[in-house]
Amino acid sequence: MREQWTTKSMPDQRGRVALVTGANAGLGYETAKALAERGACVVLAVRDVEKGEQAAARMTGDVTVQALDLTSLDSVRTAAAALRSRFDRLDLLINNAGVMYTPKQITRDGFETQFGTNHLGHFALTGLLLDLMLPVPGSRVVTVSSTGHRIRAAIHFDDLQWERSYGRAAAYGQSKLANLMFTYELQRRLAAHGTTVALAAHPGMSNTELARNTPAALRLPLTWLAPLITQTPAMGALPTLRAATDPAALGGQYYGPGGRNEVKGHPRLVTSSPESYEMAVQQRLWAASEELTGVTFPVAESQGSPLASGSAATA
Repeated sequence: MREQWTTKSMPDQRGRVALVTGANAGLGYETAKALAERGACVVLAVRDVEKGEQAAARMTGDVTVQALDLTSLDSVRTAAAALRSRFDRLDLLINNAGVMYTPKQITRDGFETQFGTNHLGHFALTGLLLDLMLPVPGSRVVTVSSTGHRIRAAIHFDDLQWERSYGRAAAYGQSKLANLMFTYELQRRLAAHGTTVALAAHPGMSNTELARNTPAALRLPLTWLAPLITQTPAMGALPTLRAATDPAALGGQYYGPGGRNEVKGHPRLVTSSPESYEMAVQQRLWAASEELTGVTFPVAESQGSPLASGSAATA
């Protein structure tokens, strides 16, 4: 029987600097807590600094807090500048923060909230911090996606901000598909450098406050079913932690729960939707993201063939 991967499987993280977005609660909290317990210097990048400080106080180890509001590019730039003044290296960037099924809203920069927060904010943050990672062997960018990336799986280039019509589930699906496409395109661009790699993960069905915007008609049934179909945030964080720390993990891989339909269970390699591996769409999304955020990356354009959608099906 194959050994199950847990936090006990994590190697020593002493000497590593890790930044986790959205780390004051839920999956981000559990991710940051586990890294700190293994010896990493962990920065909780959070919108609410007071809640971040409260979360840090509940953790053991070297944990600090950085203000970061992913709905504001000004905030992203300010946070990146502050981090660059504090650290001369970054080993782990974990793009965890996110929103789900929000009513139609726009960010301070005019982006649809789910696309702006889940994808564009993290795209900008990664671009602004990547040169702290490129000199560091073994450094990793891990972006948290979702099985929701399969919902109407497409990047709607004709209406990225959902200005003509808005469906909260479809908008969430687009943002999570964008997370994966960003990861795969980033990995191709990083390949020539040989130091930093990009991976993705998803938590399955985890019982967190992320689902607070679930439509009312589904809220009660899901409450009844939650004990059967969800897992704890600590379990939901394991795919992210494996992508971030497993010495055997490779750039471009995607980790999720190993149970039926990837709903719950210990982490293993999984595959994303066929649409997520379309290289031409990844590159078009990258160009659009650079234009929208004004952030360019210190890595060359991608080369080579698309990632194979079946290349990481088992572990």
